Amino acid sequence: MAFFLAYRHTSCVVAAAVLLTVTAVPAAAAPGAGVRSQDPGTTLLPPLPVRLGDGRPCTGASRTTATGTVWSQTTLGLSAAQRVTRGAGVTVAVVDTGVSPDVPALAGRVTAAAGAGDDCVGHGTFAAGLIAAAERKGSGVVGVAPEADVLALRGTDDRGVPDATLVADAIRTAADSGAQVVYVGHTLRTGREELTDAVAHAAGRGALVVAPAAPDAVPDEELGPEGERPTGPYWPAAAPGALAVVDFGAGGTRQESAPPAWQPDLAAPGSGMVSVGPRGAGHYIGSGASLAAAEVAGAAALVRARQPALSGAAVRRRLLETAYPADPPRLDPTAALTLVRDPDDRGARSAGAPPARLPAAADPTPRHRALAAAGAVTGLVLLMGWAAVVIPRGRARGWLPPGRRTGRAAPPS
Repeated sequence: MAFFLAYRHTSCVVAAAVLLTVTAVPAAAAPGAGVRSQDPGTTLLPPLPVRLGDGRPCTGASRTTATGTVWSQTTLGLSAAQRVTRGAGVTVAVVDTGVSPDVPALAGRVTAAAGAGDDCVGHGTFAAGLIAAAERKGSGVVGVAPEADVLALRGTDDRGVPDATLVADAIRTAADSGAQVVYVGHTLRTGREELTDAVAHAAGRGALVVAPAAPDAVPDEELGPEGERPTGPYWPAAAPGALAVVDFGAGGTRQESAPPAWQPDLAAPGSGMVSVGPRGAGHYIGSGASLAAAEVAGAAALVRARQPALSGAAVRRRLLETAYPADPPRLDPTAALTLVRDPDDRGARSAGAPPARLPAAADPTPRHRALAAAGAVTGLVLLMGWAAVVIPRGRARGWLPPGRRTGRAAPPS
């Protein structure tokens, strides 16, 4: 129980921070589900649960809609990146609690495997919204790749508890099904061998696995004897070839209460994130490295849409090489789409942006003729100048070389 209370407290803090950038439509929330500011007339977004305790009902529809632009969208420069591509033609697998295909912002773009279309917790649907939610009238929330498709696979039980075998099998299934990006929404402290093998399998199919480098919250049973939190490593993020992601907030730092991260490769917005719930058109708020990983998965989808021939490993390099320099580097989607061409791309070309075609070389004949004419005119002018000097002198000497006389007597004085 303490686990859920601690998480709810964290959500309250980030909800207060996001109030500055998200306009919420006041609505009556379910008892205990909403977070209110000091203004009794303003209802903030309800917090997203990480897991559900035994007997707790499934997460319902939020009655609150965010109508303003969320800070993370501005920080990532999504408007510029989405002018380049919006992720069409790319499939992102979401290995999580499931993804509801009936959410309006994802409607028509979710394929669910093996019962993953039923999302009781809501975390998977929330993450899928961060990745691929479409723009809707009256809502300011949009995913990083709003035209990408989503393949939902279950990596947890119906309470949100992850299982290494489920996650490993889902990663393999996603890659074998043609997903170019595989998002994993939870961390595991066990399953190193099978998850490492699954990530390698995905890489062999050209897919990139993106996963959090820290848990969103730590259950009581995972705390140490003195209440200390684990520090990792966390799987599958720690597997070779995976992209491990950590979160930061609107102020540029992580929350003080955030669990420690294990060797993150990349950082992305993950605090005070706003996205869709598992039912209805309303929005929830949440924080954690898993949500930052969803942002990175969306950016990876943009890169794959821009250059479909890139491998998962090349996309990973692209995201890291174009990231904003920090410790760890920070995601920059626009730079990843426009700045660097990987030397190992093997001629991969941009979809929708064909290579520039240089015009055929001009016929050199007219130029050569012009140069010849100019040379002839210059030579003629020089010849005329020479003649103007030499001819009078030659006449005066009787056309004899300089220093010789003509042989005729000088005229009498």
